[in-house]
Amino acid sequence: MAENEEKNLEEAANTSEEQHVDISEEEAEAQMLSALEAEQSNQSVNASIADFPQFDESKKKGFFEDDKLEFLKDLQLNVYIELGRTKMQIKDILELERGYVIELEKLASEPVDVFVNNKKIAEGEVVVIDKHFGIRITNLLEASERLQGLKS
Repeated sequence: MAENEEKNLEEAANTSEEQHVDISEEEAEAQMLSALEAEQSNQSVNASIADFPQFDESKKKGFFEDDKLEFLKDLQLNVYIELGRTKMQIKDILELERGYVIELEKLASEPVDVFVNNKKIAEGEVVVIDKHFGIRITNLLEASERLQGLKS
């Protein structure tokens, strides 16, 4: 009887080895997908349209509203005024001494440029206030021009 059981086990092993078939990874994947599709086609799906609450548009604020920019108001930015420019040779720069006058390309009647963080935002004229220089803004650049460098 033990011999019969051994023969049955050997026959079962042989038949399972004979049933083993090598297939490619793509074929195995295709078989698995088709089995999943067959299983899913037998299942019914319950679907409904999502119902979301309406947003109150009146609470939206514009880009330049105070509450949106409030956290930026205490930042410090570099502001400088450019009176004019010129080009000089190195030998002329080395000869500079006290009292030397450097002529600028800009005329005295032309407005000076106002820069904030290296971006020109306005033009103005030089004024004297209690022995200190100041600038009276005469022309602000358009907002689109001021923000042009920020968009890229």
